Amino acid sequence: MIIEKLELMPFGTNCYIVGDESTNEAMIIDPGAEADTIMKKVESLGFDIKLIVLTHGHPDHIGALKQVKDATDAEVAIHPEDAMYIERGHPGGVPGFGFPAQEPVAPDRLLKGGDSIDIGNLHFTVIHTPGHTQGGICLLGEGVIFTGDTLFNFGIGRYDMPGGNGHQLMDSIITKLMVLPDNTIAYPGHGPSTTIGEEREGNPFLRG
Repeated sequence: MIIEKLELMPFGTNCYIVGDESTNEAMIIDPGAEADTIMKKVESLGFDIKLIVLTHGHPDHIGALKQVKDATDAEVAIHPEDAMYIERGHPGGVPGFGFPAQEPVAPDRLLKGGDSIDIGNLHFTVIHTPGHTQGGICLLGEGVIFTGDTLFNFGIGRYDMPGGNGHQLMDSIITKLMVLPDNTIAYPGHGPSTTIGEEREGNPFLRG
């Protein structure tokens, strides 16, 4: 398995390209901005992008969705609770944040907890983790988990925006993520990677 992380501006959003080198198939997780940067990396890797997965629908995670979908012809997958974010788009951009206008995109696949995502010989399971948004998801498989804006390196996602719920977020983290093996590598939506064990021991938001 090859995992390439791109830190995209203006919010330092992590976009991941996850590929199976034995089949040349790959998926893109959270194309938040800088479509040209994403596609240059895809071309350098030589991957055939089969799927674009959105961990949630906030603008900093979907900003380059339309351009990347058009360039790859890949299917778009998102939880139904967050599908409205991409279906309505952002025709006027997002004022004050520098996001350009975003055309609506219809999801090809609506994900729910327990669904499987197969990319070549790689296998991932969808974990529904509401709290940051109602349709937030994580992807677990191959010894890693992509946590979106649910769990960060010594941090947790915000829950003070529309659709956020602090009690849900903590329940999602404690009952669905902290039960994973310590050596599970967590790749978050912002910031550096970590492990479940490191977060269980040192994340200040999880103490007590």
